[in-house]
Amino acid sequence: MAESILLIIIFGIALFMLIAVMKSVRVVPQQRMYVVERLGKYQRTLTPGLNFLVPFLDAVRSKVDMREQVVSFPPQPVITSDNLVVSIDTVLYFRVTDPVKATYEIANFLQAIEQLTVTTLRNVIGSLDLERALTSREEINRHLSTVLDETTGRWGVKVTRVEIKAIEPPPSIRDSMEKQMRAERDKRAAILNAEGQKQAQILTAQGDQQAAVLRAEGERQARILQAEGQAKAIRTVFDAIHVADPDPKVMAYQYLQALPQIAQGQANKVWIVPAELTRALEGIGGAVGGLISPNAGERAATKEETSAALEEVEAEARQVAEAAAQAAKEAADEAHKAEAGAGPVPRGLPASDPLPVSAILGEKTPEDHRERA
Repeated sequence: MAESILLIIIFGIALFMLIAVMKSVRVVPQQRMYVVERLGKYQRTLTPGLNFLVPFLDAVRSKVDMREQVVSFPPQPVITSDNLVVSIDTVLYFRVTDPVKATYEIANFLQAIEQLTVTTLRNVIGSLDLERALTSREEINRHLSTVLDETTGRWGVKVTRVEIKAIEPPPSIRDSMEKQMRAERDKRAAILNAEGQKQAQILTAQGDQQAAVLRAEGERQARILQAEGQAKAIRTVFDAIHVADPDPKVMAYQYLQALPQIAQGQANKVWIVPAELTRALEGIGGAVGGLISPNAGERAATKEETSAALEEVEAEARQVAEAAAQAAKEAADEAHKAEAGAGPVPRGLPASDPLPVSAILGEKTPEDHRERA
C-alpha cells in the first residue's frame, strides 16, 4: 500500500515537472513577437527563436504579427458636396512597429483603423463634388495616408498605403454619365469624320488642280508643236513654190481645181470667183500674146501660123473658162439647194448665170489678140 502511494506521488511529481518544462519553453516563429506578462504586468517581449519563461508566473499576453498586412473594408456610403451618395471601397496596407503599444495602447487596433478610415474618408469626400471625387483618387489617398499615419503612430501601427478600390455613384447618376460619355464620343466621332472629309476634299481639289494644270500644259505643248509643224509645212511649201517658179498656166489650173472644194458644203450660200483667177488667165493671155508678138523672137510669124496659134490659145482658154463655169454652176446649184432647205440666203452669184468666158479672161478675147497681132 505504501509502495502504491509512493508511485503515485512520483508520477505526480514527474507530470508536474513535465508541465512546468512545457510552460517555461517558448519557440517564437519568424516575424512574430510575443508579449509576456508576469503576474498580470508586462515583463518582456519574446523575439523569434527559443525563449524560456518562469513557469506559472510568466504568461504570453498576445502574439503580434510583424508582417505587413492588407485589409479590405466593406463599401461605405459617403455624401459628396453636391449631395450625392456614393459607395466607396477602400484597401488598407499597414504593419505593426511596436507590439507593446499595439497590445496596451488600444484594445483592437484593426477595428480602430477601420473606423478612422471611414470617418476620414467621409470628411475628405464631403468637401469634393462627384466629378472631382472621381478624378482625384491620388489626392484622396495621400490625405487618408497622412491622417491615418499621424493617428495610428501612437498605437504602434504604421499605415503604409491607402487605396480607393471603387467609387460607385447612384444608378441614375451612372445612366446620366453614360449618356454624357456617349454624347462626347459621338461628338468626337463627328469631328473626326468632318476632319477626314475636309482633308479628303482638300486632297481631291489639289489633285484636280494639279491634273488641270498638267492637262493645260499638255494641250499647250501639243498646240505649240502643232503650230510649229504647220509653220514648218507652210514654209516648206512656200520655199518649194518659189524654188519651182511655176508659170501662170499651172497657177490657173490649181485655181480651177480649188473652185469645187470652195463650193462644197451646205453652208456655202455665196460663191465668189477670186480675182487671182482672172489675173492668172490674163497671164496666160499675155504669154500667148508674147508668142505671137513680133518682139517675141528673132523671126516673124506668118499669118497662117499666127491664126493657128490664136485658135489653139482660144481653145485652151475656152476649156479653162468652161471648167470654171461648170464649177461655178455646181456651186450655185449647191447654194440653191441649201437655200431651198434653210430659207433665204444673201444675194450672190445666180445658179442660172454662169460666169462668162470673157469675164474670166478679163475681156481679152481672141479677136483682141488678132487685132494686136
